[in-house]
Amino acid sequence: MRIRSIGARLTIWYTSLLTLTFLLLGGIAFGLLVYSLSRDMDTALNGVADVLAQRARVEGSAVVPSDVDELFRRFFGFSPLDRHIEMFDPRGRRYPRQPPSHSSQLPLSPEALKNASQGLPTFETVESTGSYPARILTMPVIRAGRVTNLVQVGMSLENMYKTRRRFILIMAAVLPFALLLAGGGGWLLARRALKPVDRMTQAARRISGEHLDERLQETASGDELDRLAKTLNEMLSRLDDAFHQMRQFSADASHELQTPLTILKGEMEVALRSPRSPEEYQGVLESGLEEIDRISHLVEGLLLLARADAGVLRLDLRSVELKELLQEIYEQMKVVANDHSVSLQTASMEAVSIQGDREHLRRLLLNVVDNAIKYTPAGGSVTLSLQHDGEWALLKISDTGIGLSQEEQERIFSRFHRATEARSRDEKGVGLGLSIARSVAEAHGGRIQVESTPGQGSTFTVLLPQTQT
Repeated sequence: MRIRSIGARLTIWYTSLLTLTFLLLGGIAFGLLVYSLSRDMDTALNGVADVLAQRARVEGSAVVPSDVDELFRRFFGFSPLDRHIEMFDPRGRRYPRQPPSHSSQLPLSPEALKNASQGLPTFETVESTGSYPARILTMPVIRAGRVTNLVQVGMSLENMYKTRRRFILIMAAVLPFALLLAGGGGWLLARRALKPVDRMTQAARRISGEHLDERLQETASGDELDRLAKTLNEMLSRLDDAFHQMRQFSADASHELQTPLTILKGEMEVALRSPRSPEEYQGVLESGLEEIDRISHLVEGLLLLARADAGVLRLDLRSVELKELLQEIYEQMKVVANDHSVSLQTASMEAVSIQGDREHLRRLLLNVVDNAIKYTPAGGSVTLSLQHDGEWALLKISDTGIGLSQEEQERIFSRFHRATEARSRDEKGVGLGLSIARSVAEAHGGRIQVESTPGQGSTFTVLLPQTQT
């Protein structure tokens, strides 16, 4: 079963990690406890055996002293009941027992006897007659460079085993209680940490296509959730802009299509109201063809922009001589410039070659040049030039027209946008020319930019990647 709640998953992960940590630390603590108890016992046994060996060495006696209890209290802090002290000769034979020095008889292993003959002490854990094993130390008594006796000291491991068992029981009792507290605390922390996410979820549910102006609440804390809220707000801003542009685009497209369709329908209705002469019918048909051409031009431009937006604008890439293409544009648009009483001229024209679609580039230049002529008052001039700068080809179209404000420069490439001055002069056009020009330039890996001063004119620069030779 998959747990869907992030808070529950965080709590489970937190509790599981804490359990592993607790078990690991408990295991380490248990190991340190066992090591410490064993080391303390060996140190105490070594102290008792060393005192006995020293006495046997000085007194030359193999008799267990009578102050055994005091000796054990000195090194252990208490006198264990199940203790063991033995004295052996160098061959490992026991001397007569002397109770109550010990309560059990433990064996002398061959390894301990061998080590003692070499002057080395030996620690061993052996089975005893009681319920618990015993820890014993066999230490040689060396006198005049030879082993004279063996001292064997030991005691039961009952206390150490019981201490270890108590530690395990305490850990087993504390673990569930600690995990219960940790799980509850983890759940509360997870809920508190995820509370901003719940608020963002509720706010996101209120946001729809009609209410994209709403934003998620930001805490200004700079944490991960605050950065997420900022990122989502930025995304909502982009969506709001996209929806606004889509609505504006639909409204403008509908308006631009409605005008020629209304004119076309009106002229047809007027022509059908009463009989007309052939010349009148021909005039109506010619006017209808003009409106159809306008609609066709608009639809063609919209289709090109839609393909460019989708990244599927097909380009027939071939080597294009821009100087030759710009010269053709000059010859073609010279007539249009003369009709507007505008002087169309060329400046420096360098030979530049690029890989591009000639027809799309032709449309780009026609749109920009036509735009410059259209917005240049009578008596003004439009200048075409071609240069190259490193890897880029620069086509410049400069005019002495009405110019553009900073606000207009930021909106000039928007679809269906036309300058306010142009609207007042009732210039024909639907406001797609520069949008198409920018899309074609970007499809070729280039860009188009504008520099303008109101009342003094504008300069449009088309930058296209130059063919490497």
